[in-house]
Amino acid sequence: MQKSVFKHFHQNFFRNKRGCCRLILAALVIGLLLSGCLAVGPDYVRVEAKAPKTWHTTLQGGLNDHRLTPEALSQWWQVLGDPQLESLEKRAVAGNLELKIARARIREARALRGVSQAELFPKLNATGSISDQRSSENNGLGHESKLYAAGFDAGWELDIFGGRRRALEAAHAEVASSEEDLHDVLVSLLAEVGLNYVEARTFQARLTAARNNIAVQQETYELNLSLHNAGLIDALALEQSLYNLEHSRSQIPGLQTGLEAAKNRLAVLLGKNPGEVHPELAEEKAIPAIPLSLAVGIPAETLRHRPDIRRAERNLAAASARIGVATADLYPKFTLSGSIGLESISAGKLWQWASRSWNIGPSFSWNIFDAGAIRQNIQVQNARQEQALINYENTVLQALEEVENALVAYAKEQQRREALTQATASAQRADLLARDQYQAGLVDFSNVLEAQRSLLLFRDELAQSNGMVTTNLIRLYKALGGGWTDSDAVGLASNKSEKK
Repeated sequence: MQKSVFKHFHQNFFRNKRGCCRLILAALVIGLLLSGCLAVGPDYVRVEAKAPKTWHTTLQGGLNDHRLTPEALSQWWQVLGDPQLESLEKRAVAGNLELKIARARIREARALRGVSQAELFPKLNATGSISDQRSSENNGLGHESKLYAAGFDAGWELDIFGGRRRALEAAHAEVASSEEDLHDVLVSLLAEVGLNYVEARTFQARLTAARNNIAVQQETYELNLSLHNAGLIDALALEQSLYNLEHSRSQIPGLQTGLEAAKNRLAVLLGKNPGEVHPELAEEKAIPAIPLSLAVGIPAETLRHRPDIRRAERNLAAASARIGVATADLYPKFTLSGSIGLESISAGKLWQWASRSWNIGPSFSWNIFDAGAIRQNIQVQNARQEQALINYENTVLQALEEVENALVAYAKEQQRREALTQATASAQRADLLARDQYQAGLVDFSNVLEAQRSLLLFRDELAQSNGMVTTNLIRLYKALGGGWTDSDAVGLASNKSEKK
């Protein structure tokens, strides 16, 4: 019964409504042609950052302007030759929570792009209802009736002026912006792991230097205690050697606190609880050594590789597309809509041919007066595009500044370390001479006191400088945009079946 009704419905509907069908078909063809060739608003042209030909800073300290390959830049920590650091970097990529948030943002942006893309297609809804009605006896006959209905509703807003296509264009740019945000998070994460690892090794080196000084000062104090008990020196020299020793001991807790904080920070960067990386960092190891030579490329290469600049450019593209979305509201909107179905006051007659109903035809709407709200919204989007352009230009300048500062810091810290190395060697010789002369009675204890204070200071500063040289190398790699490639292992989404 139902099949025969639908067959009859199908055979007669278009036969009886040829004029309507031709109208719909003509509107559909015209709409498709117009929507394919017209899109209001500016057509975005990708901007290119203006970069100087060379770095302003004179390259020294092993730096050169040879090309730095993306592969080498993406895994910069390998130049330090530290297997433990390499292990930490890999585990951070797998477990860091901020990186997982960035991946989720990409999935969100892609889903929103899918929503915008779906707006380009017709919508079809199936409907069905059963209603029981009764009229008032004081305002009618008091009849009671039921109405059964089933059918399909369809609608399609023709994107003649390109507002929906501009929205999809903005969504594409926002997906790319989210992907660059992931790259930026990755760059910062890998740099932070390296910085905290070097900081932990630096604190260990400083603790070793402080304990070595304490051992020397302990010997001096015991010597003075013996001399004082023998009546050969006064109490002043004994007290001076004691407060010098205790002052050095007072440095230990602060250094231990810094070491614990660096280890805990490393654990959090790996997505672990504080304390979980302590066992593997318990053994003291040397601060990773820098390479003798380091290629940094030219400014143009850095600007192309920096994810924050790439993200700012995609945000500019999205802002440009949204001007078209706002501009499209100035024009009329054309819609093809219709419904076909069955209606009956009896459930048994619902599927009969006489129960058929339809409502088909094109329509349009046009906002004639809105007190200037649409044009003001266009101005809003133009202002946001201007802000995005300025932000892009500012991001480029900040990137160049960051690299220039990193180049200077890397080279100058090496010079400082060389001077501290010589100063520490001289302080060690001065300490030995002062103690020998003091034991021989040629100088008073103030010379020993000053020599040991200087030795403590220079050893600590040298340990810090050793760490700072490697730290500045890591900051330089971060400034250059190191830590990612288009084919890196993290991927842009955790779901392999996800389609772009």
